[in-house]
Amino acid sequence: MAKVSAADVKALREMTGAGPLDCKKALEENDNDVEKAAEFLRQKGIASAVKKLGKGRTMNEGLIEIYRHHDGRLGVMVEVNCETDFVAATEGFQSFAKNIALHIVSMNPAYVNREDVPEDVVKAQEQALAVMDDLEGKPDNIKEKIVAGRMEKWYQDQVLMEQEFLIDDSKTIDQLLKETVAELGESIQISRFSRFVLGDYGNDEAEDEE
Repeated sequence: MAKVSAADVKALREMTGAGPLDCKKALEENDNDVEKAAEFLRQKGIASAVKKLGKGRTMNEGLIEIYRHHDGRLGVMVEVNCETDFVAATEGFQSFAKNIALHIVSMNPAYVNREDVPEDVVKAQEQALAVMDDLEGKPDNIKEKIVAGRMEKWYQDQVLMEQEFLIDDSKTIDQLLKETVAELGESIQISRFSRFVLGDYGNDEAEDEE
């Protein structure tokens, strides 16, 4: 194994913000390839973020981000929570909240998480998909697979966390959230949102995380 150089450790630290020992280990495990080591650290950070999100930490800090379209006819309020007021005041957290508000106003999700979709709404959607003309005459097991696939696409359209990020469609909002948690070092959640369209009083309601 080639010796890790101080210059490579420095370069990797500047790219990722990781500590020197973590950078050295990442370079050792990736044949001194700085780009691969950076990706290794990024994935490691996201994995740690996933674990952190699963610990049920209390998130009572954060902010309510407000976005209003330039013509004043469309707007969003979204509550994004974190663990500490310190993180809530960081540029990274505030940028994340602004991006989420912009995404919601443009992509119009109906729910934050899949678990927020009422059971009767799910059943109604499944029933509507099951009677589509192109399924007529197909065996039941094939119909079930087709309906399941179409339900996945429906969730991706309706559920905020499963939508492709407006600014970078190579990642979902869920992936963006995990990357932000990895960057900021504490748990974050999108709790609820309301999307307002001037004159529309029936279709845009706040959606809450359980």
